[in-house]
Amino acid sequence: MKKKSKLANIPDLFTIKDIILYGTEKGQDHKQFIFHNKKRQEITKTFNLTWKDISAVSQYLYDTGMTGQKKIAILSENSYEWIVAYYATNVSANVSVPLDSKLYAEDLAKQLIDCKCDAIFYETTFRDVLDDIYKVEGMHKMQEYNLDDFEEYYEKGLQSIANGNTQGVDAEVKPEDMACIVYTSGTTGRSKGVMLSQKNLACDAVASCRVLHGRHAIGFLPLNHTYSWVSALFSCYLLTEYGYICQSIKNIQKDLQAYNPYNFSGVPLAVETIYEKIWKTAKKSGREEILQKGIKISRLLMKFGIDRRRKLFKTVHDNLGGNLDMIICGGAALDPKHEQFFYDIGIHIINGYGTTECSPAVTCNRRDNFKFGSVGLPLPCCEVKINEPDENGVGEIYVKGDNVMMGYYNDPEATASVFDGEWFKTGDYGRMDEDGFLYYVGRKKNLIVTKGGKNVSPEELEDKLVRFDYVKEVLVYEENDVIVGEFFLNKEEYPDAEEQLKKDMKDFNHKMPSFKKIGKIVVRDTEFEKTTTLKIRRKYNK
Repeated sequence: MKKKSKLANIPDLFTIKDIILYGTEKGQDHKQFIFHNKKRQEITKTFNLTWKDISAVSQYLYDTGMTGQKKIAILSENSYEWIVAYYATNVSANVSVPLDSKLYAEDLAKQLIDCKCDAIFYETTFRDVLDDIYKVEGMHKMQEYNLDDFEEYYEKGLQSIANGNTQGVDAEVKPEDMACIVYTSGTTGRSKGVMLSQKNLACDAVASCRVLHGRHAIGFLPLNHTYSWVSALFSCYLLTEYGYICQSIKNIQKDLQAYNPYNFSGVPLAVETIYEKIWKTAKKSGREEILQKGIKISRLLMKFGIDRRRKLFKTVHDNLGGNLDMIICGGAALDPKHEQFFYDIGIHIINGYGTTECSPAVTCNRRDNFKFGSVGLPLPCCEVKINEPDENGVGEIYVKGDNVMMGYYNDPEATASVFDGEWFKTGDYGRMDEDGFLYYVGRKKNLIVTKGGKNVSPEELEDKLVRFDYVKEVLVYEENDVIVGEFFLNKEEYPDAEEQLKKDMKDFNHKMPSFKKIGKIVVRDTEFEKTTTLKIRRKYNK
């Protein structure tokens, strides 16, 4: 019998402001954020202190002309100030425009021009970038707020509140109000501004936290991505748990050991990095065989309901901080072998699926109801269906519900093209099994259509090919009616990787249907070019 989750008690909340007020009332003087300031001093903020900072900046924004539905961008690396700027923008009934700090000034300018941005929060290190943005033709002047001057904004905002001015803090925020414009960062094509309402974001966050409970965490996902909002910015209020704000994924090992998180959210790259580190450490210390035997013992005991995983793999757990119990994974396809491995050693990988246009979470596995290889069950805030499935049940993933976007900013044609009545057409292909679990297959626009009329998902083939130990990266695409597999190999650890690839590809093609066979192999000497979200830029020759 399944235990009833205490998360069922989370009330219906329809705005970000409601979520912040709810969490502050519950959390009060409990710690909420831990971070290092510019002087590398460790700072702890309670829920009450964070609300005080949010209130001050909210009022300061109002006092300086941001009086509601003004568009306010954020250009900065992850920081506590970034978080407060985002919260304050929404509390004061304005619209947040989070920017990808890794983009070129010209690309950022196009986004700011497109949404007619009114103001910008920026970090001093991005002053040169901001100056270059202003040089782009058509760019307009914005109200500027330097994140490094936040102490001044706090003081002025608090003084204004003390003088009886509370318009910014008390601004009415309605569920149907636009909360943010998020520019997509796809592997190809023009970036579009996704309009998400207060209700979109709030309902998605509440639904996510009702089905999945987390505790104290570390956060290193880029804050300009919606994935980090539902998994960190909003969940910390809904669950009243604290988190450490990481500076970089490069420090993940050190941060795990220093802050002993129960869980964290990440992309498959983070999971793969930890997986490889565990096996490399075992091999280097001569304990590889012991680890392999331990996994066999663990699987056998689990069949009889005996869980000794944390004892069997105590050394591994200690290296990961000692408390790590769950990793919430999304943003790209995850190799099922990683899910199985971490489950065997006592760490649950919760795989899910989402898209920016859906605020972003759509499906996820549960702690007590999951299937390896799937991206889980739909969240309670939305419905999912497979449109026009083929003989294998594969078709385009359609979503409808409270988490589906308002549309693309200032682009009614693009908006109309992605809706079929109430259903949002994700552009992703997948299938659902008899139990309602979703399996991601690949992007519709990436599909290879053979001369025989067969549809081939390059992601499906890539998922299989990257499992060769010596393959670091692989990209599958069509060229002159031939399916090409392009590889970046780990020749340092596997000097004979190229020869081994030729042998393995013969076996691979032998097992695949004729229309899925790799007709040409290309081996490259460098990594593939990637987007700022670390996805390989795909090749399109159509």
